Amino acid sequence: MQHTRLHLDRVRLGYQTAEGLHVVVSDLSLALDENRIGCLLGPSGCGKTTVLRAICGFEPLLAGRIVVHGHEVATPAFSVVPEKRRIGVMFQDYALFPHLSVADNIGFGLRREPAPVRGERVKALLALIGLPNVGNKYPHELSGGQQQRVALARALAPRPELLLLDEPFSSLDVDLRARLAAEVRDILKEAGATAILVTHDQAEAFAMADEIGVMRHGGIAQWDSAYNLYHHPATAFVAGFIGSGVFVPGERVASDPDQVRIELGEVRTRLPMGGDDAASSVSILLRPDDIGLDDSGPHRATLIRKAFRGPDYLYTLRLPSGHEVLAYVTREDGHRVGDELGIRLRAGKVIAFPASAA
Repeated sequence: MQHTRLHLDRVRLGYQTAEGLHVVVSDLSLALDENRIGCLLGPSGCGKTTVLRAICGFEPLLAGRIVVHGHEVATPAFSVVPEKRRIGVMFQDYALFPHLSVADNIGFGLRREPAPVRGERVKALLALIGLPNVGNKYPHELSGGQQQRVALARALAPRPELLLLDEPFSSLDVDLRARLAAEVRDILKEAGATAILVTHDQAEAFAMADEIGVMRHGGIAQWDSAYNLYHHPATAFVAGFIGSGVFVPGERVASDPDQVRIELGEVRTRLPMGGDDAASSVSILLRPDDIGLDDSGPHRATLIRKAFRGPDYLYTLRLPSGHEVLAYVTREDGHRVGDELGIRLRAGKVIAFPASAA
């Protein structure tokens, strides 16, 4: 039976300015079960780091409560001090002590444990992170990825109830980020840890998290799996923020409300939960894989942008109406910006939103 390890209940956060109270986070709620990895994902300034600081105990609550493993640790009236919350933190810059060996860095939070116990725990963690032979080295002798894993081991050493990861891959190059995100997930799962990741990078969130909260304006627009965020977004903001895609206008077919007519033909669609089912004018999110290039296709579009992405190209195409759509092209086909191409709609069932929402 799963138990809730972290519960944020209608949390409100902010600070005083000369003009008055500035609210950063308002009425935010989430629940994360033990042995699960959650993520707060959103653009800069959406409040995700402020939420992380409040969980740690560094930001006072204006309203709501925070519960860790069944114990209330914060309300507007009281706050358990950070060092007594049994919460581990892995910072952006790792914050390893340069004058301590790797083993001593990992064991830093175990100073009150007997030396044999501390030594066995450090040895086990070095094995867990795949660096069993670096205990006597110093941080400057390690690569960035190795330092990151040592920082993770140090955060896990005291067996925290909850581990918080604040943009842990931001200082690494893109290729290393993707690989280490998967490695860190494996390490956390093997350790049986419960963790919250904060990031603005969708690839990191998708690679690591079991549940992702997409944040906007200090709230969570949707808390869900990566699959559902991509295929079943609850709001137009989530639909536009997750993955690549563009909105195009459409009109519902009077004889069949689930059929929508757009410039490229008719598609089956549904409004998300809470949508206005009576809306006749809608916005359809078309992703790049919904559009196919086809010389004999029934529609024409002008290539206005061509972005090389390594395994494929991302084409931006302008329709006769002036609206733009995206398409993936898996190999160089000789098309140039300004060329007119044949295209075909490949979408099956897509999400529609009321036109006013997109």
